[in-house]
Amino acid sequence: MNYFITGATGNLGRKVVANLNKFVAKGNIRLGAHTPSKATDFTNAGFEVAKIDYSDVNTLVDAFKGIDLVIYIPSLSYSVLDRITEFEHVLEAMDKSNVKDIVAVSFFADQANNPFQMSSFYAYLPARLASSKFGYAVVKNSLYADPLVPYLPELIERKNVIYPIGDEAMTFISRENSAEAIANVAVKEYLRDKGQNYLLSMKQNYNMVELSNIMSEVTGEEIGYSPVTLKEFADIYRPDGDGDELASMYKAASIGLLNDVSNDFQHITGHEPQTMKEFLEENYQK
Repeated sequence: MNYFITGATGNLGRKVVANLNKFVAKGNIRLGAHTPSKATDFTNAGFEVAKIDYSDVNTLVDAFKGIDLVIYIPSLSYSVLDRITEFEHVLEAMDKSNVKDIVAVSFFADQANNPFQMSSFYAYLPARLASSKFGYAVVKNSLYADPLVPYLPELIERKNVIYPIGDEAMTFISRENSAEAIANVAVKEYLRDKGQNYLLSMKQNYNMVELSNIMSEVTGEEIGYSPVTLKEFADIYRPDGDGDELASMYKAASIGLLNDVSNDFQHITGHEPQTMKEFLEENYQK
């Protein structure tokens, strides 16, 4: 069985590579990279790296030759059209290269009434696969816990969590836990033999008072909760390039659309995911 991982040089992709390699020999794993120079550590470690360009189906066809299963990790584009085009090109290349199966990584902001700017792509993805010829599973991540760690110094300085979601809760998962589950689904056929859709989450969601209390306990600093408005949040982070997109996501959270919890991680791996406190304690350094 030969596996291909798109987005292998990204934050999640690298963890998927490491977790898949626990089950599968390097010779049976091929990695896709838009910029192969960013994957020299993989090449030096003995992995095969293939250059891919989502806008050029031929690069994908060449990269997928001899592959049985693609682990599809989407690009970071905030364009719905670009994402859909990218995914259609992946499916077209899989067909031309005789790839039979796919594990598609998605996000749980996929409800019909979700105002997040990318929600229509996440709703499209599983519906598109359901009508395809491929064997598949969709692995939907909740919010990544990982960005909270580099965000903590700013929150300590502000003395508050500022997410504009009122008294609603949000659900998180760590990238490491996500990657572990994705690798398990890829190598265990019974986890992807009937178009399964999984939601990866911690065992509970957290409202912002709960989250700020955990942050205070882990950092030893006083962090409260003082939400800004959605407009203020967008204005604060617009210089980073994604203020409006993030604000649309937190608008979804503010109406209770990012708080789902499941036991799918435990079902897939056989053990519980990290709690938020465990994750922050492991990764935050004072």
